Amino acid sequence: MDRHKANDDQLALDRRSVLKGVGAGALAVSAGGLLAACGSGIKGVSTGGKSGTINIGFITPLTGDFSDFGASDTFVVNIIRNTAAYKNGFTVGGKKYKVNISVQDTQSNPTRAGQLAAQLAGTADVILTTSTPETTNPVAVQCEKQGTPCLSTVVPWESWYAGLGGDPLKPTTKYEYCTMFFFGLEQFLGCFHPMWQRIPNNHVVGCMYPNDADGNAFRDGFEPLIKSVGYKVVDGGAYPDGQTDYTSMITLFKSKDCEIYSNCPVPPDFNTFWKQAYQQGYKPKLATVAKVLLFPTDTSVLGPLVNNIATDSWWGPYMPYKSSLTGQSASSLAAEYQSSTGDQWTQAIGSTYSLFEVAKEAFTAVSDPHDKKEVANALHTVNYSGICGPLDFAASNAPAPGVGVIQPVGVQWKKSTGKYPFEMKVVDNSLNKLVPIEAPLDPTYA
Repeated sequence: MDRHKANDDQLALDRRSVLKGVGAGALAVSAGGLLAACGSGIKGVSTGGKSGTINIGFITPLTGDFSDFGASDTFVVNIIRNTAAYKNGFTVGGKKYKVNISVQDTQSNPTRAGQLAAQLAGTADVILTTSTPETTNPVAVQCEKQGTPCLSTVVPWESWYAGLGGDPLKPTTKYEYCTMFFFGLEQFLGCFHPMWQRIPNNHVVGCMYPNDADGNAFRDGFEPLIKSVGYKVVDGGAYPDGQTDYTSMITLFKSKDCEIYSNCPVPPDFNTFWKQAYQQGYKPKLATVAKVLLFPTDTSVLGPLVNNIATDSWWGPYMPYKSSLTGQSASSLAAEYQSSTGDQWTQAIGSTYSLFEVAKEAFTAVSDPHDKKEVANALHTVNYSGICGPLDFAASNAPAPGVGVIQPVGVQWKKSTGKYPFEMKVVDNSLNKLVPIEAPLDPTYA
């Protein structure tokens, strides 16, 4: 993974600054209330306990507020089921096992996510989960409690670690059953800071961070990072989710001449803010957003106002990687999604696909797929390259035990000349030089 890291001297990162204030409750959905007993109306896995079958539970938000994250999951699971490895079964310890995948919808409800994990834990040989702390953290908490191997993704590693009760400032605890892959605040800065540097600006950043778990985490952990690379922070205030009038924040950003804009809001709030900012004349030279504008569906509400807004990308057709299951390229997989669904490709295709790649790597490395401790130990040592690139869960530079790191790239939403109105284009590859630059980095507003 070293070859994908940005130059430490350039970014002048201090890990303690990265994690300052990100304690057990800062980024995460708290463990309290997530250990509820199973509720009624949740269907479990019916094939559990069959010695000849490996049971994989997959917990994801297919409906509800976070459904954009899970929009491509049905497609990916169908693709996975039809790969030779999953269709024909895994050979483990010299014996062939069928593989059963049970997909469960959290309905974007953290309590339900925990309940689903509790119900699946008895019959699943591993539980895979993705998309936001509200999904992954209650699942991981239940799996660690009940001794079921669990692999999470699309959650900042600090949030996942804190959600399990650990301290990201001292990430020495190794969770026996839980592992994850994604990235954290250090990589957010590694994406955004190089783009800030390439657009002439006055080094003043307006920060729109709400009074919620993610917003407070960015305030406590990301603002010190911004300062560590020589930028001034103007905090817009800890506003409540659902606020409808951002005049005072916009006025503050204008008065302080915030030429760079950073945020971490819920999508509806950003849409409201960005429209009001345009109406009131706040037009930053570069907007770098987190948590919003990750998927094509997020752009439809803003229309032309989305042009040249920058964000992070952990996967896309521009990634020079191939499936470890079939050899299919990232570009081919994205194209297949578009041709079969009619929808624009989404970043979540790659991360969900990788969950099943890692699971296969772990199962084929053990002697007994039903020995949960052995499977969990295998997850902690997976080191392979697949559709999201190289992942090493035991790397010497891993930020915490059991964490694999994807190196994202900086992208901007650009007007498309094809079928879709806007598309992500890679404009900065500081964290991953293997990904080619596709377009110039342009000011959000000139």
